[in-house]
Order: sequence, then C-alpha cells, then structure tokens
Amino acid sequence: MEQIIFYILALIMIVFAIASVTSKKMLRSVIYLLFVLCGIAGIYFLIDYNFLAAIQLTVYAGGIIVLIIFSVVLVHHIEMELELAKRSKQILTALACLIGLGVFLTTIYGHQFNVVENSVTTTTEDIGLGLLSYETGGFILPFEVISVLLLASMIGAIVIAKGKKLTDKNDTTL
Repeated sequence: MEQIIFYILALIMIVFAIASVTSKKMLRSVIYLLFVLCGIAGIYFLIDYNFLAAIQLTVYAGGIIVLIIFSVVLVHHIEMELELAKRSKQILTALACLIGLGVFLTTIYGHQFNVVENSVTTTTEDIGLGLLSYETGGFILPFEVISVLLLASMIGAIVIAKGKKLTDKNDTTL
C-alpha cells in the first residue's frame, strides 16, 4: 500500500513540476509548484518524518508560495505571459536533463542500498531543545541571528512595497 501511495505522489509531483515549468501563465506556474511542494510533504509523511513534513507545508508550501503570489499580485503581473525559450535552448535543456536522469538512474541501480533499522527516534521536543540550547552543540545564537535577519527582510519588503507612496508623504510634510 505504501508503495502505491509513493508512486501516486511521485507521479503527481512529476506532472505538476513539468506543468509548472512549461506553463505560460505565471500564477498557474506558482499554483503547480504548490502541488509539487505538497507532494514532497506527502513523501515526508509517508516515511514518518512528521516534523519535516510539517515544516515543508508551513515554510515552503505555505510561506514561500504565498510570498510569490503576493509579489506577483503587487507588481500587477497576474496575467503575465512568460516568453518561451528558443528551440535550441529547449533542446539543450532537454538533453542536459536526460544526461542527468541517466547519471541518476545509473547511480541508483548500480549500488546496493541496505535498509538499516533505526532504534533511536528523534522527537519534535528533542529538535526544539537542540535549537534553543545554550550548551555545546546548541543553536540559540544562529536561531536569534536568523530571526533578526528575517525581521530586517520583512521591514525591507514593506519599504519596497510602499516605495513611492512612502517618500511622497515624507516630502510633503517637510
């Protein structure tokens, strides 16, 4: 049953990834990408990586896709048509993809992969304690630096989005 679900998720991801790359409409490409990211989360749930699946859904499928949709809407390019590449570039890209697929399949089928039973499970609590630990091996400092960086990027995005409106109001009050 797990194998059937895996193949269904893999097929959905492949179809929507191809649709995302080949679609001329920008908003449709973003929605197709959303389905690909949800399929990846489904694979994580399938292999019992629940925390990683939840992060995939919230950060990528939730946050990044919403950010892309907002940026498309903010610049008023909802119905923007993407231009097609020249035929020579399409053929070159297809050839590079086929070579990459050949190397990938040769590597996968050329090596014996043994299943190793893992008796130690990592819980969400263990991950949280590791992220917020002050001791050796803790990640509290990088965690705080990333939060300040994200705050600065959100403020920068607001300033860029306001742009001319923000500077016009400041000019009239002086």
